[in-house]
Amino acid sequence: MTSHVPNEARVIPLRPRAQRPEVAPAAPPAAAPERRRPAAREPLWRDLVGDVLRRERLAQERTLKEVAETARISMPYLSEVERGRKEASSEVLAAAAGALGLGLGDLLARAQGELVRLAARHAGPGRGRGSSGARYDGMCLAA
Repeated sequence: MTSHVPNEARVIPLRPRAQRPEVAPAAPPAAAPERRRPAAREPLWRDLVGDVLRRERLAQERTLKEVAETARISMPYLSEVERGRKEASSEVLAAAAGALGLGLGDLLARAQGELVRLAARHAGPGRGRGSSGARYDGMCLAA
């Protein structure tokens, strides 16, 4: 006994399909639900490191080409790292930092300082440092 299975792929959506809302009469303005501001996302490490590299390069009034050549990194790749589009390896970060006269530790410490500053700003009222149990006074990197 053979069962016939159609030759079709079964599609399982990753997100449920958005239901079209039924058109309902407009509620009076007083009954409108309170709108909440979307939660601010925490910055990504690659964005912070890229910002530090770009700020230091611009402070030294150097071009992307000069730094890329000194670091022996392609100019497009260094640009992507600066814009936070690429997650650079520690070797690439060390080379870019070295080309700017920084050590890898200096680069990471500056990025960590920026993370602390931004995390405090994103914590919001009543969620200051230490109240959530999370501490940002150290640095931890994992590959």
